[in-house]
Amino acid sequence: MKYSQIDNTLFIKNRKKFTNKLDTNSVAFFNSNDIYPVSADSTLPFEQHRDIFYLSGIDQEESILVLFPDSIDEIFKEILFIRETNDHIVHWEGEKLTKSDAFEISGIKNVHWLGEFDEILSKILKEVDHVYINTNEHYRQNVETQTREDRFIEKLKNFGGLSFKKSNPILQYQRSVKDEIELSLIKKACDITKKGFERVLSFVKPGVWEYEIEAEFSHEFLRNKSKRFAYTPIIASGINSNYLHYIKNNKQCQSGEIILMDVGAEYANYSSDMTRTIPVNGKFTTRQKTIYQAVLNVKKSATELLRPGVLWKDYHIEVGNIMTSELLKIGLLNKVDIQNQTKKKPAYKKYFSHGTSHHMGLDTHDYCDLDMPFEKNMVLTVEPGIYIMEEGFGIRLEDDVVINENGSPTNLMANIPIEIEEIEELMN
Repeated sequence: MKYSQIDNTLFIKNRKKFTNKLDTNSVAFFNSNDIYPVSADSTLPFEQHRDIFYLSGIDQEESILVLFPDSIDEIFKEILFIRETNDHIVHWEGEKLTKSDAFEISGIKNVHWLGEFDEILSKILKEVDHVYINTNEHYRQNVETQTREDRFIEKLKNFGGLSFKKSNPILQYQRSVKDEIELSLIKKACDITKKGFERVLSFVKPGVWEYEIEAEFSHEFLRNKSKRFAYTPIIASGINSNYLHYIKNNKQCQSGEIILMDVGAEYANYSSDMTRTIPVNGKFTTRQKTIYQAVLNVKKSATELLRPGVLWKDYHIEVGNIMTSELLKIGLLNKVDIQNQTKKKPAYKKYFSHGTSHHMGLDTHDYCDLDMPFEKNMVLTVEPGIYIMEEGFGIRLEDDVVINENGSPTNLMANIPIEIEEIEELMN
């Protein structure tokens, strides 16, 4: 890992919160992600399953976490299984976690080698009434690959007679409300993103390629202990700025165009998520300024709506009203458009087709329960946009904010330039 070791009190607290929600005499299992093959002997870079990381801090393949808080045997209450290293592995891959390392990271005293798992599993399953399995319940999930977690669930079914429950509904809520340590890690990711953006502002000029801009971000992220982008970066110039998930990043940027950049650094597996739109030549046109300011106005107003007790659906309805007002002011909508709109197809959707916010944290689109009111220490993006295909450009602006108990949310990206004058001054 490139990041500094995280205070293990975070993971100790996370496990306590989780186990307090389990039914009596239950056990919960969490597995690392697979290492996925490309072809031949090549593999994709390992990415830890966010749930086992959230509960243990372990960032290594072939790890298993077992939580059995009601066990009569103290050694079974919390168990961490990790891959046993040997001389061959050390020679080819470098050192893996020792038992002592795993304890320091996680705060779990009972650490075993993975080879001991099956024997201990059989003993535990004889004692429990319920088994919590870790399925993917995220509202956006669309996974076709069978995961290590999926294979483990199939293995459990072979034991027979077990009562299964799901861990994810508990984690949906728990992970959506951030600990102060988590907030500091997300802020660190945001600060690294800021450094990347400032580097790009001094780099961009007519004739640069989108992938060159991507490379500038990547360089700055890596040199600041981020292992990668938090998600596939969008560097969209000209007409590409209208395509919401444009990731080709292969066009040359021309004077007079704008560049929409949706990028974020990760830090310690925590995400940041920023969007900025800048002029290729360092100066916005009058029309670009008009649209830009409208988007910024919506973003500022939408941010103020994020308060405890507000419902997700009500928030997005109100943001739609705010966007409609701005679109009327700048002439993209008229009274006839408003008269002809329906609840299912509001007029503003012609120019603003996506949602305004999503939860974020260990995942860029983090766990949440969309029926649950917003709470203090939830972290959300605010990312309105206006996309005008007929004019050949779109503008989106995005920051990450923390909901406070009272008053306005805290903008974790408040120090990242966003006003028109700031952008132009830094580019010239």
